Amino acid sequence: MEASSRLSPPWGHRLGAGYDRETSGLRHLHPGIFATWFAEAGRWFLVGNDDGVERSSGHGLDFGSRFFPACPRMKYLEMRIQGNTAVELASGLHWYLKYWCGVHISWDKTGGAQLASVPSPGSLPRVKETAVKVERPVPWNYYQNVVTSSYSFVWWDWRRWEKEIDWMALQGINLPLAFTGQEAVWQKVFKSFNVTDRDLDDFFGGPAFLAWARMGNLHAWGGPLSQNWLDQQLALQKKILSRMIELGMVPVLPSFSGNVPVACKKLFPSASITRLGEWNTVDGNPRWCCTYILDPSDALFIDVGQAFIKQQMKVKVISFSDTFNENTPPTNEPAYISSLGSAIYQAMSRGNKDAVWLMQGWLFYSDAAFWKESQMKALLHSVPIGKMMVLDLFADVKPIWQTSSQFYGVPYIWCMLHNFGGNIEMYGVLDSISSGPIDARRSYNSTMVGVGMCMEGIEHNPVVYELMSEMAFRSQKVEVEDWLKSYSYRRYGQSNVEIQKAWAILYHTIYNCTDGIADHNKDYIVEFPDISPSSFSSQYSKRKIISHVRKHPRFLGEVSASLPQPHLWYSTEEAVKSLELFLKAGNGLSESLTYRAQVKSVVLVKKKYDLVDLTRQSLSKLANKVYLDAMDSYQKRDSSGLNFHTKKFLELIMDIETLLASDDNFLLGPWLETAKSLAMTEDERKQYEWNARTQVTMWYDDTKTEQSKLHDYGNTE
Repeated sequence: MEASSRLSPPWGHRLGAGYDRETSGLRHLHPGIFATWFAEAGRWFLVGNDDGVERSSGHGLDFGSRFFPACPRMKYLEMRIQGNTAVELASGLHWYLKYWCGVHISWDKTGGAQLASVPSPGSLPRVKETAVKVERPVPWNYYQNVVTSSYSFVWWDWRRWEKEIDWMALQGINLPLAFTGQEAVWQKVFKSFNVTDRDLDDFFGGPAFLAWARMGNLHAWGGPLSQNWLDQQLALQKKILSRMIELGMVPVLPSFSGNVPVACKKLFPSASITRLGEWNTVDGNPRWCCTYILDPSDALFIDVGQAFIKQQMKVKVISFSDTFNENTPPTNEPAYISSLGSAIYQAMSRGNKDAVWLMQGWLFYSDAAFWKESQMKALLHSVPIGKMMVLDLFADVKPIWQTSSQFYGVPYIWCMLHNFGGNIEMYGVLDSISSGPIDARRSYNSTMVGVGMCMEGIEHNPVVYELMSEMAFRSQKVEVEDWLKSYSYRRYGQSNVEIQKAWAILYHTIYNCTDGIADHNKDYIVEFPDISPSSFSSQYSKRKIISHVRKHPRFLGEVSASLPQPHLWYSTEEAVKSLELFLKAGNGLSESLTYRAQVKSVVLVKKKYDLVDLTRQSLSKLANKVYLDAMDSYQKRDSSGLNFHTKKFLELIMDIETLLASDDNFLLGPWLETAKSLAMTEDERKQYEWNARTQVTMWYDDTKTEQSKLHDYGNTE
């Protein structure tokens, strides 16, 4: 592929006969994945130019700025991959395994790895060309959202993190967020300012709600945090950072954005501390609501921020700060906003002279009425040029770079958001992610410096994440239909006509959402019962609500709900055709792990992962129609019709229960058990289970009279 940018000079690694200090980054790649690929010493190698001599022939993949052909010291043919860092080497390995060996690797919960297509030792496919050069068109490949740590990572142990970091390396991710364990650092920092543990109990959120406490959206909800938790998470973070750095990644660590415990108002009475507005509460209960922000013009701001940066591990990192994520600033004065940005960066740079500030650009979309050109410029231009990068968080649907003159000259990363609340729903915009980063990079005066995946939750829709990961190494638009044929072969380990036809349909339906709506799974089957339902349709303006199932739209009135209603952007009849093709292909793919789900009982027919997911989606969308029919009967006082449709709706719930029981990855139990497994006391066990249950149900508020505004936001059907 063509290359338009190069990174630092390459360095070499060799795997096989032995390891030296330079190969230590690859030494720890997860044995469950890599043992298969390196089972025989000499089967193939990842090497570099150890002696500085550039050679003239060989076969391999170049993921760096130069290709180093075969080493004459070896007595047999080598398959070699050369790259700048261990991440480049791992992603080069992944590229070869995908496009020469037909391998597919996804999260364990979405089918895991398909390795059956790897040839036996001594029979690996040769690269026909003298060399294949694959380079990043932009230097950075970012991963995570600030809330992924709560929706997906919150209960992980080191073993699970090892797998994830391996997966990151294989995808070429070199700029991962690393937010684990920061509360232990804040504990030390705030104690140095005479804030007590009791004060911090009212400041930190519970384990499943830490992301929003960190952003100043809430405080104390789900808490307090035990010292066991604080110590465990800090120890885990040290392992995470060590492994990321060892692989050549640049971790993104948190920094001070101004949020302080309320106790600081008494401890520092002369400090300028402002109470922020409420965030998604029913009644503004001060027990959880309305956090406090320290004014950037106050000298205390720099002191706290500098202390935090210095307290963190002294590693080469990029610092992250989001001061007003879904919290509107107290004033729209550009001077104030500029002083805030300047103070945040001063706090970073005094603790680390090489600091670079990375921020999410979500506020420019979610609060566009506030963040006009002058306010955006005030914030973006408040730091030295080259010392800030912005994540264009929702670029796959609502790219801000197009409406802000390339973020007014500030470097940005083109990101795919894709998922909200960790919801399980088949959804995607494959055409957008296959062309959007290319268009952005080639645009006039482009300041794009990377691509990224910023989903709120992971472990779903593997096709979307495989394609998006590849865009870090793509200089040309991907022809999605052709790519999907290759994808289906890799995913199932064989070519299947029915499956190819099914994926062609999915591409034009489920994975072709073009309505510009942020996709939350708000299907009625995962919602609280409601006798005034409505179905959100992208085809009607002014937020008119219709039932969009099949070909019979039904107007139901205007909607004032703050969250989206059931979203349907494709023909369910066409999607059912793809399901029929999956079923038809079942016998031929019965041995595919990515197709087959785990069977829990000999009574159950073998279910298949993608088949389970597609069936779940089809039944859930059908349930929307049945529920609306039941509500029609209710409104018409048709008791017979109401009973019929209610019974049918309940039967669909049981059908989905039976279906999902065939695969642990769709069950609630593992989520709860992993939460409880981290507990060291009975009180912690109860607290962690409460956190886990509450996040996927009520989410927020303990009001006895009204539903939480965020109820079911984190549902995982």
